[in-house]
Amino acid sequence: MDEIEVPALFLCPISLQLMRDPVTVCTGITYDRENIARWLSSYRSNSCPVTKQPLLHTDLTPNHTLHSLIQSWCTRNGLQGIENVPIPKPTIDKTHVVKLLSEAKRFPDKQLKCIRRLQSIALESESNKICLVSAGVPDFLASTMMNISQKDSTFMSEVAIEVLFHLNPSGGELKNLINKEGIQFIESLFQVLKFGNHQSKDSEKASKAALKLLVELCSWGRNRVKAVEGGVVFVLVEVLLEASERRLCELMLMVLDKLCGCAEGRAELLKHGAGVAIVAKKILRISHGASDRGVRILASICRYSATPRVLQEMLIFGAVSKLCLVLEVEGSFKAKDRAREILKLHSAVWKNSPCIPQHLLSSYP
Repeated sequence: MDEIEVPALFLCPISLQLMRDPVTVCTGITYDRENIARWLSSYRSNSCPVTKQPLLHTDLTPNHTLHSLIQSWCTRNGLQGIENVPIPKPTIDKTHVVKLLSEAKRFPDKQLKCIRRLQSIALESESNKICLVSAGVPDFLASTMMNISQKDSTFMSEVAIEVLFHLNPSGGELKNLINKEGIQFIESLFQVLKFGNHQSKDSEKASKAALKLLVELCSWGRNRVKAVEGGVVFVLVEVLLEASERRLCELMLMVLDKLCGCAEGRAELLKHGAGVAIVAKKILRISHGASDRGVRILASICRYSATPRVLQEMLIFGAVSKLCLVLEVEGSFKAKDRAREILKLHSAVWKNSPCIPQHLLSSYP
């Protein structure tokens, strides 16, 4: 391939590799299907990579003429090591997806079968994900999750959340779901955490998908308040008390960190009797990432919500001792800096406390 100059027209503008399934977007530029689909999905961009113009729609039109030219060129150069470009696999048709959704809405007993089919379609290719999003699948899944968020229907909720996560909705799409469905959508996400069987691999996968969506949703201020009002802090603390799986704990601490960015979130964490204790317990027990998040949460509390009662609780539950340990053991510099900042901030209250082990006093700022 290196010895033969490939015509520039046959190269994908994104990968600069020979196109195997050329498709044209609404700006008139042709790309390899998988590359432009990955661009639209993974990078969450609705602009044309070449022209930078916004795409009025994300329909990908097969360029059959160019595909035929590429095939002919490959055939002519076959003796020099050029492989033939295969006939592209048929992509999912948007009208087929719309029909599938319509049938599921008319016959509730077929919803699980429909969601399973959507999951299979989404996992086939990036371009299929784009088709599912444009057909309104995220709205259908969100609506379904809200209607089946009872304890006896947890399995269907788990499957729906997994499919929604695989579709990799953009920030704008998630905002639209919140605007349409309100706080009920956020509540439906953490119902899986509340009722799921965390000993089950499938349930654990769904919980992680729900947490990743919550991390995205809670990146915006107003959504944090909505999540807190929905009771997500209490649920996270309760699940965190029993959880030990690394990634699950990391994600829960990430969500708690986001929620502690608002006064309502910090108040709810402190209202739970085990809130501060479980955050402190997870520091230095799960991973460096979990420890960083745990220290961030304690830093938010100590900066903005540090009442005498809270500071006393941090001593009793071992949070102060854990912060001293963070300074001693190997870990990230940011976590050490935050721990040192916290300890200095309230040194007048904690320095002479018998709750700090003697061998750690030398580490105290």
